[in-house]
Amino acid sequence: MNKKGIFAAATVLLILGLAALPAQAALPENFDISSNYYTVYGGPDLSATLLGDNEYSRGDTVTLNIEMMNKGAISGFKSEDEADIGDYEDQVLQQTEMQYEAQTVTAIGILATLKSDDPNIKVKSGSQEAGTLKQGKDSSSPTKFTIEINKNASAGTYPLTLELSYKYQNNVQVGGDEYDSTTGLVTNHEVGIWYENKTQTQTLEVKVKKEPYFEVTEVKGDLYPEEGGMLYVTYKNTGEEPAKDATVRVSAGDPFSTTDDQAYLGTLNPGESSVAVFDMDVDEDATPKPYSLNSEILYEDTDGHDQTSDSVKINTEVLSAEKSLPGYQIGAGIGFMALAACFVLYRKRQQE
Repeated sequence: MNKKGIFAAATVLLILGLAALPAQAALPENFDISSNYYTVYGGPDLSATLLGDNEYSRGDTVTLNIEMMNKGAISGFKSEDEADIGDYEDQVLQQTEMQYEAQTVTAIGILATLKSDDPNIKVKSGSQEAGTLKQGKDSSSPTKFTIEINKNASAGTYPLTLELSYKYQNNVQVGGDEYDSTTGLVTNHEVGIWYENKTQTQTLEVKVKKEPYFEVTEVKGDLYPEEGGMLYVTYKNTGEEPAKDATVRVSAGDPFSTTDDQAYLGTLNPGESSVAVFDMDVDEDATPKPYSLNSEILYEDTDGHDQTSDSVKINTEVLSAEKSLPGYQIGAGIGFMALAACFVLYRKRQQE
């Protein structure tokens, strides 16, 4: 077998063996398929940045935009085999290898995975492909992940772990048949490249902002078909900031209606409660069962800006109509009472 055939066969064996070897494996002894002129030190170094504001409200579902940059650098190199003076084949191969070795800082096939260890923050997106990133380059477009913030999450900072897995070029060997003085190239030029896997981790932070947060803690009032009734709803500010001049507005859907859909709560400091009163009408054909009404609180925040809360549920119930006697039973009762009165009057006259 000629030199070209031996080199090609060894290259195929090397490539087939890459998939079976673990990440960060040492270079195998049989990698010596041709000349290795240099060993280069350094590699990719990825850095991720969260674009835009990282502060959100509890209950939000948001998309995070993450930009990546490759800050990798070659920290040094060692000459493994000097080309002989006048050996043009060696000199050309040596120069070729150096050009390839410069690519050792390129991160190839980046796969980004975002994780949260806190149950208040859920990552809804799976792993995302982020392409290949050369030295000193930023990602052409941000990598996107969707997260969901628990509506009961406390205000504060929540860390997220970003894992970046990729391949990078670990070593290069070159070979060829002979130097062609006409073209200045080596004929049947071949290159053997050894790749390794690498994973970097980085912490990104999202913040849940301090703000008022409202919950319904108690609902009182008896509502009947056709009659309606008064509904007493207690709202509590369970957030971290006060809500000034708060007013609650209720949305009355079927079978409810009202001409009084707003109630003033006043200023609610954290932990304070206030009762809203609504005069509710109920359709006469309403089915007795539990119902939910939507409400929202309009208030002024600590910066003097008008704000509207997320929807707050009011769980209530339409009760069965109070039983009454049918008309014919009422008439019969009146007639019976009249007869009884006549009988009593008749007995009195007989006794006289």
